[in-house]
Amino acid sequence: MNIMRAIVLTLAVSLLAAASVPSAAAERRGAWRGDIRTFHERDFEHWRGGHWAHEYHDGRWGWWWVIPTLGLWYWYAQPVYPYPDPYVPPVAVYPPVTAPGAPPPAQYWYYCASAKTYYPYVQSCPEGWRPVPATPPGVPAQ
Repeated sequence: MNIMRAIVLTLAVSLLAAASVPSAAAERRGAWRGDIRTFHERDFEHWRGGHWAHEYHDGRWGWWWVIPTLGLWYWYAQPVYPYPDPYVPPVAVYPPVTAPGAPPPAQYWYYCASAKTYYPYVQSCPEGWRPVPATPPGVPAQ
């Protein structure tokens, strides 16, 4: 009888251990396992299909974001609207778009004839600034 009890106990422990390990099929379906570092685009549909519940869950009172498709509950101190979205898109900075082969946009210096100098060496110009095409030092004027 002790052998039978040991076999049943071993079988029960094995079944519990197997039930706690995510299946390979669940991994292939892309089920989110609750770690925000692994949040991926495929998780958006599940996450955004969630809803707020204000109740007890697992012995804790509060606001819960419930994802029914996965059976997951996430506790919050208060609801977040429109919904808690952990995804922050990356920031992309693009250079200005110019047509291929087009010359770069013209740059100007601003000359004041009465002061006989350029901005910012003089801060105001009574007759108004005259735009002059910028010519870096060492480049002959055309």
